[in-house]
Amino acid sequence: MIESNGRWPDGMARFLRNLCELGLGMQINGIEVEDTFAEAFDMTGTRIIITAAEPTWARRAAEAMTGFATSVIGCGVEAGIERFLESDETPDGRPGVSILLFSVSGSELEKQLVRRVGQCVLTCPSTSVFAGLYSEKRIAMGSHLRYFGDGHQISKKIGKERYWRIPVMDGEFVCQDSVCRQGAVGGGNFLVLADTIHGALHACDYAVSAIKRLRDCITPFPGGVARSGSKVGSKYKMLNASTNDAFCPTLREQTKSYVLDHTSAALELVIDGLSPEIVAQAMRVGIRAACEVGPSCGVRKITGGHYGGKLGKHHFYLHEILSN
Repeated sequence: MIESNGRWPDGMARFLRNLCELGLGMQINGIEVEDTFAEAFDMTGTRIIITAAEPTWARRAAEAMTGFATSVIGCGVEAGIERFLESDETPDGRPGVSILLFSVSGSELEKQLVRRVGQCVLTCPSTSVFAGLYSEKRIAMGSHLRYFGDGHQISKKIGKERYWRIPVMDGEFVCQDSVCRQGAVGGGNFLVLADTIHGALHACDYAVSAIKRLRDCITPFPGGVARSGSKVGSKYKMLNASTNDAFCPTLREQTKSYVLDHTSAALELVIDGLSPEIVAQAMRVGIRAACEVGPSCGVRKITGGHYGGKLGKHHFYLHEILSN
């Protein structure tokens, strides 16, 4: 059994390492885990906390703000709901939602944060927004949004932090002047190959649910799962990424395929986290969860997505992660 911290008991970990050293490969519940790595890259990330008069409205604001935030390739930011917060966990004592946002630079992260808070949270009834992590690097938020108050906005400094009170039609929108950002990792991943799309979906759902129990990480794609895995480059010069043909079942006979003969679906779980350690833990928890239900779902193989080490400096070796 898997322990509560997401690790195998010591005896099982030693057994898995011995299998790999003997060249016998690694299997979990009869499912092959390929001896490969997932490639990830540096990002910068922040956490914000949205609160509201009622939990439903905090959730609605969070869902709107994290829409169209699956990949920096086209969205500018990758974002998702980290967890829901009780009243005693938030700065203003109201129910809330914790959101993580990741981008490739501090300037892009700031631009996306201001746009999304302004369009999706400021507009949502009863909400307020606060910083959810603290570091030396800061990006603006309320200092831009305050202008919506048309001169009627009021600032107040509590300790070292400045807050803005912007008049709106249900009272006031309270927003922190700036929030912090820190180094992060984007693109941790693993792929689930299964006999049918239904089996792949069920196994991936189970894996995403397990990952969601962790903090400091998100799975930004719809439902946490991507079917449109990409590779670096394209035959078309205007694209810097295109479909990962090696994992497309319909191209099995036309390209160098990694799709097994009897599988018809390959789905990818992508993970962003505030540290390499949490990305590795999320991959470990997710892979084990997928393999737990895998035999009943027709899962045949777990592998990792990488680009020969050319995309990012973070290399997460599946066997090593699962043996720790």
